Amino acid sequence: MTLPLTGRTAALAETRQIQELAAMLEKEGATAVRVPMFAILDAEDQAPVVAWLRDLVAGTFAVVAFMTGEGVRRLVAAAERAGIRDDVIAALGRTKLVTRGPKPGQALKEIGLAATKVAASPTTAGLVTTLSAETLAGAAVGVQLHDTTDDALPSFLTGAGATPHVVRPYRYAPAADADKVAGLIRDMAAGSVDLLVITSSPQVARMYEVAEERGIAGELTAGLGKTCVAAVGPIAADALTDRGAKADIVPAQGFVMKNLVVQIKRELDAKRPR
Repeated sequence: MTLPLTGRTAALAETRQIQELAAMLEKEGATAVRVPMFAILDAEDQAPVVAWLRDLVAGTFAVVAFMTGEGVRRLVAAAERAGIRDDVIAALGRTKLVTRGPKPGQALKEIGLAATKVAASPTTAGLVTTLSAETLAGAAVGVQLHDTTDDALPSFLTGAGATPHVVRPYRYAPAADADKVAGLIRDMAAGSVDLLVITSSPQVARMYEVAEERGIAGELTAGLGKTCVAAVGPIAADALTDRGAKADIVPAQGFVMKNLVVQIKRELDAKRPR
């Protein structure tokens, strides 16, 4: 029996769960090509992270908004290094917790907690919509962000009369060297990659960054047009559409790897000649 993805070459830009994702696709017959776009590292300066955690323990925040599961885990790890892990978990248990989507909720579940509210959609706009229902004037709100440019949520909170206290517990650094990324771009342009799997917006940014540096932006545009592109959720998909590209596969809900693979299998198997 032919498996749904037999004969398909799938390029994976994922970093954290790349082996798990590759195994799921290979189980369905695909050949997985691993090109992790970046590494996730702790913030270089841990002092502001620990200071934020101590404010949490002191009861400073009326609400804490988590953007990512990685952020929750990095904060818990930082708390452990600072010797205040139990205090931080206890403080989170006393605080209203609002998450951008299911991934921060899963990370909270790992430490025995649950989100008070989950954003209406797993985007910054969805989180803003959910927080709009809260009484925020005069409140201090802890905000976990994942990149230095995302100021939409703090801006909203300030406009609502709250005081945002931002923490960025991790940073991105290039993982695959530029030669590997450029090679992937050229392979896509040549039509030798059937599927590109994107699981976060920084992966898209890294591809375009390398394409500009190497003078192969045209090849990237052509390659993305020839390749079936799967995005794990709307944020990753928007990173493509904002640059004039497209995501062919975007799960309508359940933005996790397993659901993404189910969608990939269904889409590519349907396109197989019968």
